[in-house]
Amino acid sequence: MKIGVIISTYNNPEWLEKTLWGYLNQTRQADEILIADDGSRDETRQLIESFKGTLPIKHIWQEDRGFQKSKILNKALVAADAEYLIFTDQDCVPRKDFIATHERYAEKNYILSGGYLRLPMDISKRLGRADVESGNAFRYKWLRAQGLKWNFKCTKLIQCPSFCKFMNFITPAKATWNGCNASGWRADMLAINGYNEEMHYGGQDREFGERLFNMRIKSKQIRYSAILLHLDHKRPYKTPETLKHNREIRNNTKLNHIIQTPNGINKIPCSTKFE
Repeated sequence: MKIGVIISTYNNPEWLEKTLWGYLNQTRQADEILIADDGSRDETRQLIESFKGTLPIKHIWQEDRGFQKSKILNKALVAADAEYLIFTDQDCVPRKDFIATHERYAEKNYILSGGYLRLPMDISKRLGRADVESGNAFRYKWLRAQGLKWNFKCTKLIQCPSFCKFMNFITPAKATWNGCNASGWRADMLAINGYNEEMHYGGQDREFGERLFNMRIKSKQIRYSAILLHLDHKRPYKTPETLKHNREIRNNTKLNHIIQTPNGINKIPCSTKFE
């Protein structure tokens, strides 16, 4: 099957470049990479152009009119050709087996919920191309040498299939749709009319997944198998007002078992810009 990767981005070419290094190094390459750009400046466009000779990239851009991540993700979803899609972000560097792992666990009528290890800002900045390509960046020994302190989440770096399978089974975390590391079938995403464009930061990914569940799509937990390094960043767009508004939408989705959002793909204008 064809696999596409949708990467959301906004004005952070430094982090996006580190993420794209990870996709250059995959054991199973993506058939297409769609960069969903919510209005970045020219530096991001130039960076993406520099990767077009080595990665199968489509740059999908919209004018900067504030936080419109759901809208640009819908545009990328419409533009995709692949039947199976992995969703992630500009600040999530994939381990070399990332796409291969999603492919291995993919199954009809299921979504996959992957995991990540969050890095502090100093290590995020220090992370270099050689560290990603060699795989050192995904080894605790290297991260400890950079100053990362041990915590239980570091067990996600253990690359032992039996251990990962066991941890996926016993983890108390639910296998939800997490926008930085989740995958599923494009046809299912179109059937729910994509992301709710009325929602801003905070829960729009979960609401998307909840509508898939309302359509009787099930989920698999692969948080110890499909691994990303999550680079640190600020969240100036996170406000109590938007969080409250999004909670109300999610509650309505759950209460009324909503499958199709009225504020999704069907509102996309024909003037979508593709490069």
